[in-house]
Amino acid sequence: MDTRKLAYFVKIVDSGSITKAAAALHVAQPALSQQVSALETELKQRLLIRSKQGVEPTAAGHTLYRHAQTILRQVEQARIDVAASGAAPSGRVSIAIAPYSMASSLTPRIIREVGRRYPDIVLHLTEIYGGVLSEAIKNGRLDMALIYEPGPIRGVQFTTLIVEDLYLVVNAARELPVDPGAGTITLEAAATLGLFLPERIHTLRQVVEAGFDSKGLTLHLVGEVESVPSLTRLLRSDLGATILPKSAADALFHEEDFRVLRITGPALQCKIALCTPDHEPLSEAGSAVLLVLKEMLQEMLRSKYQPLSSGPSAAADAS
Repeated sequence: MDTRKLAYFVKIVDSGSITKAAAALHVAQPALSQQVSALETELKQRLLIRSKQGVEPTAAGHTLYRHAQTILRQVEQARIDVAASGAAPSGRVSIAIAPYSMASSLTPRIIREVGRRYPDIVLHLTEIYGGVLSEAIKNGRLDMALIYEPGPIRGVQFTTLIVEDLYLVVNAARELPVDPGAGTITLEAAATLGLFLPERIHTLRQVVEAGFDSKGLTLHLVGEVESVPSLTRLLRSDLGATILPKSAADALFHEEDFRVLRITGPALQCKIALCTPDHEPLSEAGSAVLLVLKEMLQEMLRSKYQPLSSGPSAAADAS
């Protein structure tokens, strides 16, 4: 299949009109129509529905459009990689990091280490939630992510790094029905508090809701908060509590103003995972950053948290 025909087809779909696409491509409209007809003949499928308003892809056209985007992106990346062969990795690498996680505390180290090793790589860092990750990774808008593992998603693969118990984070002045020296609180006692949690698309929220449902408890949601500074101010004002893994609580709420209590009866757990695409290889720059990231995470897990291979209970004890 000719990649030029695919490029023409993508431009037509994006433009919504053969006339507009022909003008943008500086190709005669009849010639562009012939290219589409050739594709339809080759694939034995009608790809576009034509009307006075323009064109719309058929179901087969939508399928081809998705594959064409991936193919053209791989071809362009191949050109870039071959041209840069033998030189130091360079280019833009995008990483998503889950808010409210231990991974968010790694941002300065990631920037520093990648900058030291690969000064020609530009890192794009963003926060994202597992529920919207699939399309971002599959469409090439993101290269990799450190997130709460949401479960299997087609088109991406997860490498679980650590399994952690969840902890209640609350203002230190709040009176709670717990043993001051125990460092734990039952899920039933936690259910008596108003909670600030991210919206339901966030895996952490889903784990908490599932835990409450399993015990027939009602979740008292005070508000949905996805800003760490705002969450800190709300808890400092004692307007509610939140639930986080211990590593995230340590990174975000390390001041004496807060109490961090492990939830028991039952314990709630979440997984932190590295997410990468499973349908196409990373660029040379992306592979270089992924190597740095893995080294950094392994070092952190060895020094502070129990590796996953020792089991969830050990990981929970270590946290």
